[in-house]
Amino acid sequence: MVQQTGVQQTGAKQAARRLVDVSDGVIRPFNQTELKAATATLKDLARQEPVIAELMAGETALRTFIANALTLSPYLRDIANLKPALMAEAISQPLEPLLATAVAEARAAWVPSADGIVPTEAEVMTRLRNAKRRVSFLTALADLARIFDARNTTAWLSAVADATVAAAIDHLLLAGHQAGKLTLRDMGAPAAGSGLIVLGMGKLGACELNYSSDIDLVVFFDPDAGILKSPDDATETYGRMMRRLVRILQERTADGYVFRTDLRLRPDPGSTPLAVPVEAALIYYEGRGQNWERAAYIKARPVAGDLKAGEGFLRELTPFVFRKYLDYAAIADIHSIKRQIHVHKGHGAIAVKGHNVKLGRGGIREIEFFAQTQQLIAGGRMPDLRLRPTEAALNALAGAHWIDPVTAEELTGCYWFLRDVEHRIQMVHDEQTHVLPDTEAELKRIAFMLGFIDTTAFSTKLETVLKTVERRYARLFEKEEGLSSATGNLVFTGQKDDPDTLKTLKGLGFERPEDISRVIRTWHYGRYRATQSVEARERLTELTPDLLKAFGESRRADEALLRFDSFLAGLPAGIQLFSLLGNNPALLDLLVNIMSSAPRLAEIIAARPHVFDGMLDPGLMVEIPTRDYLA
Repeated sequence: MVQQTGVQQTGAKQAARRLVDVSDGVIRPFNQTELKAATATLKDLARQEPVIAELMAGETALRTFIANALTLSPYLRDIANLKPALMAEAISQPLEPLLATAVAEARAAWVPSADGIVPTEAEVMTRLRNAKRRVSFLTALADLARIFDARNTTAWLSAVADATVAAAIDHLLLAGHQAGKLTLRDMGAPAAGSGLIVLGMGKLGACELNYSSDIDLVVFFDPDAGILKSPDDATETYGRMMRRLVRILQERTADGYVFRTDLRLRPDPGSTPLAVPVEAALIYYEGRGQNWERAAYIKARPVAGDLKAGEGFLRELTPFVFRKYLDYAAIADIHSIKRQIHVHKGHGAIAVKGHNVKLGRGGIREIEFFAQTQQLIAGGRMPDLRLRPTEAALNALAGAHWIDPVTAEELTGCYWFLRDVEHRIQMVHDEQTHVLPDTEAELKRIAFMLGFIDTTAFSTKLETVLKTVERRYARLFEKEEGLSSATGNLVFTGQKDDPDTLKTLKGLGFERPEDISRVIRTWHYGRYRATQSVEARERLTELTPDLLKAFGESRRADEALLRFDSFLAGLPAGIQLFSLLGNNPALLDLLVNIMSSAPRLAEIIAARPHVFDGMLDPGLMVEIPTRDYLA
């Protein structure tokens, strides 16, 4: 069975919560000008909805709260103007039943009518968008009112994501059946026994979505499941289906969008189809899977398609994710997932304005990484640590005595506070951002949405939280400071370019940082014989900062590194070379000099890597031949 959602865990006990229960003064208005505009908006809405007219008739805590909320979030004001009925039900009915109904409507968006008429794709898209908008609006109001906490918020947003993805997949399978591409076993449950596996990754997998999250999906299929009329066309059939899935979920229509959808966490996405055969995926993970992929699969959860097959796939993947031995050997490579801009100890003050609460120092990613790294190290021997949600993982680590209870409690509190901040940032304009405003006026908006009296109080609290996270994170990696780069971020995991890494590469001397980042990710995917083994990739990860610094200081740095890439592509193995370069800076300098200053020699070495063997002799540079000897 799929893991119980946070909605089921947190919503059941308080199913009668209503916005009318809001406390007076829970949030302040952005300013008086905005408050007058919000009041005028509510008066306009009152002419359309009697419930809102009733609200406006008295001076109540609810009226004050709604007006203040509309001043702080233009996104909520736009929805209220577009759908006054949504506001009416929000202020007059219990919240959880409304949300549960919206989620159920999303899940049933694909279902044919009573007389057997199958909804069109456009109709499915409209239903999904309406359901998502309803859940986002109701949840945001409950969140601002502090009737919901961040746990409730993330749980409901994840629940509607599960429902929309599952409904879209069922619609596509039914459409495939009608088009003669598939033969479904059960028309009433299209995904059952289909062998089509849709895994939710990251925050979706852990039921921790935020308001403007991308949803990361990985899709696999079993060609032997028996539903394909032509198994030879499986890759094309499912690939076309996944392109439609992305369109259904993220295309902007008059009704908005559902979720931006990312399929790039699949195995080696640069060279694999959108849906990957199960057997090919297992072979990839067994032989070429990377440590950041192991970390990603901690949170993986079947969210749509054949849920039973999805659970079976994750069971088969368990030895890859959680190794039986204590996996300290991989810690260096895992650490590259979040290579820091600084050596933690003694670095300057944390700025609030413009700070990235997800990826920045002391941010959400550091808390997640703190838990996931230790889960990877010990999860092979301790199944109780194999938990998806961050809070549950921290508590399990404390229960297993991997961390002390005070650390778990501190980081849990910091995690949910930062998630609240993240939610407020996104609630302003429904934008996918994690960066705090860099102006005082807009920072005040965030502070008020969180219930602070001013930006000073908010900044003081945020700085305390960020420093607490940074301190705990630094202690975990205090022996790994050598992996931190004083020059800047160096993150080459996944498929997206890390913006700070591109800045670092630019600063190191590379003119085309995007190209360099893509080349280095190619190394990590093990497409070359020299980088196919886990050990080789781990050694290369440790070497990468020095390698980039050396190439960056050379003439025509981009071309030099690309020549090195050609050289790497021809090597039969890499462990010995990477170890020697890591332990012998002079040899690294020599290699960089050849690649940057002697193009002809670099081409010869790239075409015939064996000629480099002589340079691997430790005695190579010990005695330089004299002129007399050469003569």
